[in-house]
Amino acid sequence: MDKKIYLAYWAEKYKEDLTENIMPFWLKNGLDREHGGIYTCLNRDGSLMDTTKSVWFQGRFAFTCSFAYNQVAQNQEWLDAAKSTLDFIEKYCFDENRRMYFEVTADGTPLRLRRYVFSESFAAIAMAEYAAATGDAEYARKALAVFKDMRRFLNTPGILEPKYLPTVQCQGHSITMIMINVASCIKKVIEDPELDIQIDESVHALRTYFMHPEFKALLETVGPNGEFIDTLSGRTINPGHCIETAWFLFDVAEARGGDKELTELALTILDWSWDWGWDEQYGGIINFRDCKNLPSQDYAQDMKFWWPQTEAIIATLYAYKLTGNERYLKMHRMISDWTYAHFPDSEYGEWYGYLHRDGSVAQPAKGNLFKGPFHIPRMMTKAYTLCQEILAGL
Repeated sequence: MDKKIYLAYWAEKYKEDLTENIMPFWLKNGLDREHGGIYTCLNRDGSLMDTTKSVWFQGRFAFTCSFAYNQVAQNQEWLDAAKSTLDFIEKYCFDENRRMYFEVTADGTPLRLRRYVFSESFAAIAMAEYAAATGDAEYARKALAVFKDMRRFLNTPGILEPKYLPTVQCQGHSITMIMINVASCIKKVIEDPELDIQIDESVHALRTYFMHPEFKALLETVGPNGEFIDTLSGRTINPGHCIETAWFLFDVAEARGGDKELTELALTILDWSWDWGWDEQYGGIINFRDCKNLPSQDYAQDMKFWWPQTEAIIATLYAYKLTGNERYLKMHRMISDWTYAHFPDSEYGEWYGYLHRDGSVAQPAKGNLFKGPFHIPRMMTKAYTLCQEILAGL
């Protein structure tokens, strides 16, 4: 392939889809112009199915708008939407202990508090990205404060309810992964020793506990010291999460001046996870695998969700940028071609979220409490930027 033509094509494709499809869809149909914030429970045509607001997505949307503003186009409507959503977060989404809710009503009445700190993680990166967009250092300080609260919640026994009874001792990959991204995003706007401490702790955990060379897999759940847990849960591989972890590590490696050890670690995770995740029969990244090739417990184990595909698009493009190895460009072509052949809705806009293994649509809604304006526009923004950076170096 002619690399310049190929990368220029995808750069324009990602930018056009972001600016003319995805962002307009959510600004028109999801933005709450009365109370602030974003609705995500939208049907195929953009009509509202449920006014419950996902607090995850308040932060995710504010980040998305600010990130696109910083990297693609300085669209004031995007920045205004980010500010409206951040205002909603600060007014309604924290409890008296600075923990964040998981669900609230349209007007911000609390509905649900979960034991996780993912709502906090997305609020923090939103505040950091908005600080970068506006130059407002107060939002950088707010992002850092939320991050430090997260660490306190995670490291202080008794604040977060444990997932299991004391008879089960384990740790999960998800929070290890997300803390890398949160710290990396905040480091771009403010410095603090805890940010690098967190990144180093998470990298150590990935390398020492979650990566299991005997399976060539990064596992989702392991024992306190990385012990393999031979149960359905302990054998689970989530290829999309692992591939997302790989590009988070690429970000850190690049920020640290091209750290070779981190780059190699990320490449190993990407290679292992692609081998587990890519569906040789139908294409696309599959949801879950068992590291012993036993049947997976999850009912959606062989489906194709939107977000693992977007993570693979970013990671393969990033891997090519950092290595120049054309194998990753071929992988990028495989995943981009398959994704764009199956997920976009040419009639109503945006993308479907849930496909059967063969790529047929399982259900057509554009959003719910877990799918909304984040993974897809983040991918388009990041992939556009990566294409531009690679082209500049050719």
